Amino acid sequence: MTPARTRRLTLVGSVLGAAVVALDGTVLTVAQPSLRRDLDASLAAVQWTSTAYLVTVAALLVFAGRLGDRFGHRRVFAIGAIGFGATSAGIGFAPGIGWVIGLRVLQGVAGALLQPATLGLLRAVYPAELLARPIAWRTSAIGLSAATGPLVGGALTAQLGWRSVFFLTVVPAAVAGASALLVRLPPSAEKTAAEGAAAEGAASTATAATAAAPTPGAGLDLPGAGLLGGALAALVFTLAEVPEHGLSPAVWLGLAAATALGTAFLRHERRTRHPLLPPAVLRAPTVAPALGVLLTASAALSGTLFLVTYFLQDVLALDPLACALRALPLALAMVVAAPASAALSRRHGPRRTVVAGMSSLTLGTLLSSGFRPDTPVLVTGAAFLLLGAGFGAVMATATTAVVRAAPPGAAGVAGGLQQTAMNIGPALGVAAATTLAAGRPPAESLTPALVALAAAAAIGTLLATRLPTAHRSTAPAPAPAPALRDAEH
Repeated sequence: MTPARTRRLTLVGSVLGAAVVALDGTVLTVAQPSLRRDLDASLAAVQWTSTAYLVTVAALLVFAGRLGDRFGHRRVFAIGAIGFGATSAGIGFAPGIGWVIGLRVLQGVAGALLQPATLGLLRAVYPAELLARPIAWRTSAIGLSAATGPLVGGALTAQLGWRSVFFLTVVPAAVAGASALLVRLPPSAEKTAAEGAAAEGAASTATAATAAAPTPGAGLDLPGAGLLGGALAALVFTLAEVPEHGLSPAVWLGLAAATALGTAFLRHERRTRHPLLPPAVLRAPTVAPALGVLLTASAALSGTLFLVTYFLQDVLALDPLACALRALPLALAMVVAAPASAALSRRHGPRRTVVAGMSSLTLGTLLSSGFRPDTPVLVTGAAFLLLGAGFGAVMATATTAVVRAAPPGAAGVAGGLQQTAMNIGPALGVAAATTLAAGRPPAESLTPALVALAAAAAIGTLLATRLPTAHRSTAPAPAPAPALRDAEH
């Protein structure tokens, strides 16, 4: 297989995988009321169809990325994609709400395997200097899925029922998994990824003979994975409870548990010989600010969209379809801005591109904070345009910075960290927005909450100034003996 064909197949799989996950989240929201009526389920049970998935994904993303680094992103991606499609089909046939929730947990496991591998595969087959464009296309696909999801989900639910929404992702997931199975990574990519994984898995005092035959699972840091997974699961579950229950004692207890587990994880990582988070990733000067940018950007955008959606429906009395059409400039701008940001980053560097994107996102959030019942459609459209253009540029460029900064043998962990930031940020943004808007009428709740979210976006802008002015080359990974390979022959 030629290198060009390998890259094309890998890009198809990565884009489809990312799009399937994004589409699933948006269509489910539209289908939940119909699902509740058909299965005679309580509101709390229906909410768990989302919460169970989010908590599972958050708990496993970094560890799943580590599995990809260790055993091969192609294998992990294929298992995740096929598992995601299979569980979607199972949910479509589910006889009761308990089955739906249980299958959503399994789908969360598959989604966690799938998401970091979409980035790990791209890092394996594209040279560092060419990563920006494929990651930008991946970001555009996510934006397009977010735009079409409510429209497609609403139409399918109205015509064929809620079960059809889950069947929608079965074929794309299968195609993504099949494309990964067809890929044979070039020897250079296999060697680089394998050597990086072996270097992290081998002890500093190990001999070359010992490193040549690593024990399967060595260096996975299962205790660390359990502590980090528990901390992230507790955090996401707690944040998901805030919109419904506010800052209740249970929420404070959940935050305390997340803090305790997170502290235990940090202590464990300092002492273990095989840390879950490789030092080469943590020492990269680009990774921390880029993750901070992604966290603040996704928090600002999600919190803004959460409150603005209620404003459009409750204050302006728009139905869900009209609301989706009103917000369409956001998705279209994101689809265009992501690939455009690749060219901007090449010419002006990641720092200027991300600073410009975060500034656009901040302005869009501030403009949204002034929405009133008599606000012209052009003004709301301009706000959505600024939000979409800013977020599209930030997500593509900051993601490229994270993945490119990591050694090839740790690309999966880097992808897991990126996806974790993109999962924690929205939960944090919605929790903050609902807390700040609590007790105020919908028409008056936007200003205080969105001004605070704009301040968070401004902090992200400051973090963006720590990104490099130009892409830096990644230092080659250490090269002990070969370890497990990313593709089988």
